[in-house]
Amino acid sequence: MQRILEPEVMDSWEEAAEYDAMDFTEINAAFAHRAIELIESPTATILDAGTGTARIPILIAQQRSQWQIIGIDMAESMLQIGRNNVENAGLQQQISLELVDAKHLPYQDSKFDMVISNSLIHHLPNPLPFLQELQRVLKPNGAILLRDLIHPPSEEIINSLVQSIGEEYNEHQKKLFRDSLHAAFTLDEVNNLVQQAGVSNVTVYQSSDRHWTAERFWNA
Repeated sequence: MQRILEPEVMDSWEEAAEYDAMDFTEINAAFAHRAIELIESPTATILDAGTGTARIPILIAQQRSQWQIIGIDMAESMLQIGRNNVENAGLQQQISLELVDAKHLPYQDSKFDMVISNSLIHHLPNPLPFLQELQRVLKPNGAILLRDLIHPPSEEIINSLVQSIGEEYNEHQKKLFRDSLHAAFTLDEVNNLVQQAGVSNVTVYQSSDRHWTAERFWNA
């Protein structure tokens, strides 16, 4: 099936609040755990692209007190909620949130020890500029963790996945999930994008019934 693009930025307060209220606890915890596994260093500078309401940086910072994390997003409403979440967690000294376009990063070359991103790629009409920027700002030995939805091969599978997320999600939240599945990339497309961006030694694989993951270990 062909991709159907969804808005690149979710920037209404209602959308941001509803997104933050959705229960991604298990998914976020698994992502944070994997990010920590990929880099064995007591200190690190991390970029989280498409940080949303900063739930993942908070989980990482709670487990790695010497890591500094910059979370970026193009939705100011998401960042406002994220700043409240960071403040409530008492992690203002570790986490900073910035209104930045991931396709045009204002950071110097080789600044970050790791770049992470959860559920950003499917929002981008063309993810290649972001992946090229990732390559530029990441240290040569830096770690990578990207994760997003896989584009299902049929409408029937999309319907099944949407039905499987449970009655705790309202109809608008289910629509957001359906739209995201339509906007997602296939595993082959992700592999091709990574290769085009010139990002080396990255493993791309299907990590669940609905997700792909692209990762690279930090190399000391």
